[in-house]
Amino acid sequence: MTDPALVLDLARRRGVMIATAESCTGGLIAGRLTDVPGSSDAVDRGFVTYSNAAKIEMLGIRPETLKAHGAVSEEIAAEMAAGALARSRTGIAVAVTGIAGPGGSEHKPEGRVCFGIADAAGVRTETVEFGPRGRAEVRAATVAHALALLAAALR
Repeated sequence: MTDPALVLDLARRRGVMIATAESCTGGLIAGRLTDVPGSSDAVDRGFVTYSNAAKIEMLGIRPETLKAHGAVSEEIAAEMAAGALARSRTGIAVAVTGIAGPGGSEHKPEGRVCFGIADAAGVRTETVEFGPRGRAEVRAATVAHALALLAAALR
């Protein structure tokens, strides 16, 4: 697992602050980053946008994107990351939206998480199928993957 202190050090070296936009993790990524003493010089803010209304109001997600693709999609992850970057004083934002479980559907199974990273280079997305590991495990795996994505983007 990527050490959150490493992510913060990489952000400091790049001279950027970090924002998070979280749905299925409910603020756990920001929590991991801010567990590190002194993180306030590298973390600007976290948006916990669990509901679709919160995604629209806080991050500027377009309702038509939600309708066309659903909340668990790379399109929404991209809009969440871009919205967090635009609505903060940061140089990089990570976004997550997924199905932690229990449940899911044939088309969007439990354990599917869509990630977005937005920075000066643009917005990148990916989907990871963690599988039906249970809610706590999917959320922990999502946090770990988000930290790894941040570290890779900051290198």
